[in-house]
This record gives sequence, structure tokens and C-alpha cells, in this order.
Amino acid sequence: MIDGTRGSIRYVSERIRTPHGELSLEEIAEALPGTGDLMAAVGESWWKCAHAARGGNWELAAYFARRVRGIQRRLAILRPKYREDLTRFERDLIAPVLAAAAAHDPVAFERAFAETTAEANRLHDKWGYGYIRWVLPEDPPPDLDLRDEASA
Repeated sequence: MIDGTRGSIRYVSERIRTPHGELSLEEIAEALPGTGDLMAAVGESWWKCAHAARGGNWELAAYFARRVRGIQRRLAILRPKYREDLTRFERDLIAPVLAAAAAHDPVAFERAFAETTAEANRLHDKWGYGYIRWVLPEDPPPDLDLRDEASA
């Protein structure tokens, strides 16, 4: 049952029971992560993906590339205006990164990683976020051993 509209959110009277209490659909929608939250997680995973590959830990690199893909799939649900670009991005850019990781091919990986990063920055421009320019930090993240098992 619809109770009214405020801004672009339509308010309904239904409540969802959880183990922690009852929430309205509006409360659930407001609690979902925003684009910035999801993109921060993408950047963190993308950083770890590159350095894992450079360390020869191809399984970890693929894990982080899949994590980027999964986060962006959530973004496509939460922000449908980006869905078409994100679908193309996954198909045309994330897939070659995953293929290079599966093949343990550092040359193909570096090429795919650079192309994917450049397109991400182009999409930031397209959507009015040109001030967001992602660059790979020189240093690997300190919280993981990113080397392959044989080197560790």
C-alpha cells in the first residue's frame, strides 16, 4: 500500500521483519551502500588485483578481479543508469583481465589492466566525475602477502 511520495522516493506502509526488528522498505533502501562506497571497494580490489598479478599470485589476482565484477554488478542494480556501461565494461574489459590471470600471462594482464583502468577513468568523465582519476598506487597493499605460494 502506497502512503505517499517524498522527492524521488515512494513511501509504502509495508514493513519487513528481520531478526533485529522491523524495517520499512524505505529504511532498507536508505541503508544500502552508495555509489561512492561501492567504488571505494572497487578501487581497493583493483589495487590488490594488480599487485597480486605482479607478485605472481594469479589466483588472488583473479579473486580480486571477480570481486570488482561482483561489486559492479551490485552497482548496476542500485544505480540502473550505469547498467549498460557496467555490462559492457564487464564483458569487454574485466573478462580479458580474468583471462590473462587464468593464463598466468603477465604481458596480457598488464595490457588488459591498463585498458580497463583507462576506460574506468573515461566513464568517470562521461558521468560527470572527471575529477576522479584512478591510478595504481606504486606500493602494494600492506595487508596481504600478494606473492604466489612458491615465492612466499
